[in-house]
Amino acid sequence: MKKNTSERTERAALYGLLTALAMVLGFVESLIPIPFPVPGIRLGLANLVTVAGLYLVGIRGTAAVTVLRIVLTGLSFGNPYSMAYGLSGSLLSLLVMAAAKKRQWFSPVGISILGGIAHNVGQVSFAAFIVRTAGVFYYLPALLAAGCAAGAVIGIVGGILAERISQFLKNRN
Repeated sequence: MKKNTSERTERAALYGLLTALAMVLGFVESLIPIPFPVPGIRLGLANLVTVAGLYLVGIRGTAAVTVLRIVLTGLSFGNPYSMAYGLSGSLLSLLVMAAAKKRQWFSPVGISILGGIAHNVGQVSFAAFIVRTAGVFYYLPALLAAGCAAGAVIGIVGGILAERISQFLKNRN
């Protein structure tokens, strides 16, 4: 019984650390000006935690961390629309990445690129629904190119992060 409680405590602490790290990375990203003429292009630093989370805590844990991050960030720095946009892209991205990881089709880099693409498709689709026009899809090619580039970098760093944290957790036990 004691070991079970200890394991749950460690898992809760890990989820809390992942959520906090994602929030900090998202906040840091908001401070970085990106001089692109297309609105919505971002680095996706918080997705480092999503990629690492898939390898560390699985889909359910990563989904919990992602939803918690979006809600807490939205309540702290945004509004209901920012939460809705964040959820629309992040949940589709997470589903695509989880499916690709489960089938072992890609490395963390490929999984992250797919996640970047799905995130952009999810957000642009949600935007088209909200504004009731397909005109927002005009931005999609530029967003997809940026999503692929950022996804590659995030995948490289996220894979390294997952490996290092995993080694640290194994060494503690």
